[in-house]
Amino acid sequence: MPVAVFAPVYLDHNATTATDPAVVEAMLPYLSGLCGNASSRHEYGRAARRAIDEARSKVAAAVGAHASEVVFTSGGSEANNLLIKGAAACLKPGLLAVSAIEHPCVIRPAEQLRKRGWALHKLAVDAAGRVDVASFQALIAEQPRIVSVMLANNETGVVQDIASLATQARAAGAWFHTDAVQAVGKMAVDFRQLNAAGVNALSLSAHKIGGPKGAAALVLDKRLDIEPLIAGGGHERGLRSGTENVAAIVGFGVACELAAARLAEVAPRLLALREQLESGLVALGATLFGRGAERLPNTSYFAFPDIDGETLVGHLDRAGYALASGAACSSANPEPSHVLRAMGVEAELARGAVRVSLGAGNSAAEVDGFLAALQATVLRLQQLTAMAV
Repeated sequence: MPVAVFAPVYLDHNATTATDPAVVEAMLPYLSGLCGNASSRHEYGRAARRAIDEARSKVAAAVGAHASEVVFTSGGSEANNLLIKGAAACLKPGLLAVSAIEHPCVIRPAEQLRKRGWALHKLAVDAAGRVDVASFQALIAEQPRIVSVMLANNETGVVQDIASLATQARAAGAWFHTDAVQAVGKMAVDFRQLNAAGVNALSLSAHKIGGPKGAAALVLDKRLDIEPLIAGGGHERGLRSGTENVAAIVGFGVACELAAARLAEVAPRLLALREQLESGLVALGATLFGRGAERLPNTSYFAFPDIDGETLVGHLDRAGYALASGAACSSANPEPSHVLRAMGVEAELARGAVRVSLGAGNSAAEVDGFLAALQATVLRLQQLTAMAV
């Protein structure tokens, strides 16, 4: 078994989370003796099918949905692509709208649909990262066919008023989707309430909430017709063919169950840690992004003038703290964050952006230690910058 010689304090929970021990324990039987294919007609197959059905109910319960509305996928990116491309395939090409701060797995498929005759509108956001009301109302007047706005942003943690946006979209006859991958486990998410307001589909992912990588779901209003991305044996109501990853799906179900049970205790504790962190950041002279908006309790996104974010992350990693410069899925991109640029942040400051995303295992002592390391690192980098001028 690999042994970590150096284990930095983990402050990158929006990128991924450690798999909960209870999740691992639940998965193990399906990685060995309970090896059945859920489509098989013998006892091993029936056991796998029962396990998937139970997990489906747990995922549904965690977000206030019905089990029949849950479509399992391999990840949040697939779930988002399934909705965007799948819904578009069932509609006459028209206007598709996504917010300018969406994850690339929403923006990219939306851009690809231009080749199929769709017009794309990227919704503007204000300086705090909230969808601009005037921009959205102007969009609604153009009668879009599909609208996708994320519930909570992966970089800033800013939460959108999805119910209000969806109600307006429904009045214009649009299908409305929300990427809730970052929200589940950090705030209450109720698909039944959102669906009543006009949300037709919602995406979530296991590895953001202590589950395994390789399992996610699209929660889908059954009145919405979508074409599958993958054709085959007709699994998942014909919407996602392929032999089910039973172990990962079982783990996903347990992770959802645990996240829902722990939310009332975890969210306030994360908020207290974030407030402790941001009090220290302000004292150090950091610029905090999205601070004027409602945000996830665990997420803080900030920058220091004239300090490169990648450089800061590298120094802090060596100092014993693991965090991110922007989104993990696109951290290799040298361009400044498209989220911050959409918020009107200057490119130079945006290149300095660093994200801390706290988890249930973090402590006040770790936050204090991080702030001390950050202060020393920033001072050292500022001195180097001054010498180079």
